[in-house]
Amino acid sequence: MADEHEFIQKGLQRSQIDEFFAKELGRAGYGGMEVAHTPMGTQIVLWAEKPGMVIGKGGENIRKVTTELERRFDLDDPQIDVQEVEEPDLNAQIVADRLANALERGWYFRKAGHTTIDRIMDAGALGAEIVLSGKVTGARSRVEKFNRGYIKHNGEPADEIVDHGQGIAIMKLGTIGVDVKIIPPGADLPDDFQIKEDVDVEEVAPEAVEANASVEELLEEPEPEETEAEEAESDAEEADEAAEAVDEEVIEEVIEAETETESEEEASEAEPVEEELEELEEDIEAAAEDLVEEMEAADEEAEE
Repeated sequence: MADEHEFIQKGLQRSQIDEFFAKELGRAGYGGMEVAHTPMGTQIVLWAEKPGMVIGKGGENIRKVTTELERRFDLDDPQIDVQEVEEPDLNAQIVADRLANALERGWYFRKAGHTTIDRIMDAGALGAEIVLSGKVTGARSRVEKFNRGYIKHNGEPADEIVDHGQGIAIMKLGTIGVDVKIIPPGADLPDDFQIKEDVDVEEVAPEAVEANASVEELLEEPEPEETEAEEAESDAEEADEAAEAVDEEVIEEVIEAETETESEEEASEAEPVEEELEELEEDIEAAAEDLVEEMEAADEEAEE
């Protein structure tokens, strides 16, 4: 059997045993139980308001219950230890059964709810909550809540500290579910705080400062140490960067040399062109002077 299936099977078996005890020991004030599987057998711790009724005359009733457990649930050598509930008004299962019986006897739900929760708080509970769900007064079902003090609904405190009990009231209009949660007196809640008087602040302050300093040191991220592979990788990157820088310098030098040769070639090509232009200008000036002299001679002949 897989672990998940075994876990579900044990939880189902525990729930069925709890229902069996609630049905068989309801008149004795059944207040819950714990089951522990050991190599020597199955240890069951059972709480009841009236342990004498659970044990019976000469242990007759407890032997009957043990035999029925072994037959119905296939438990290995079940051993039941009956414990008396010291304060029934602080046991959620007993309170839920009492409230369900009161509703079945005809108590008005508001009176029953307020009376029950007042008794819980008078017993010293830090907080309590009663939830009645079902057809409380009419044909339409609804939910009624009664709260006192402080109660936890989720998280680990709700599982470990809060005592939880459930009951069912069978009425003419239908069934009414009774859900009771109680925080017992003296419970150590995680959000509790205390104000200490006559405390020297100067003695407490340095400890707080040291604690804050240690927290800050823990929060600071340490610089990661480079491994050999990371160092080799960083060295390779630096070598690549140096090679790239050398290549860039060589390329720049080649480009500068090419530009210089091009400028020299352009200058050498430009010199003969300038000489040809100068000779052409001289020829034009000489032709112009000859033309002027011919025109002057023509004018002199015309005057004669």
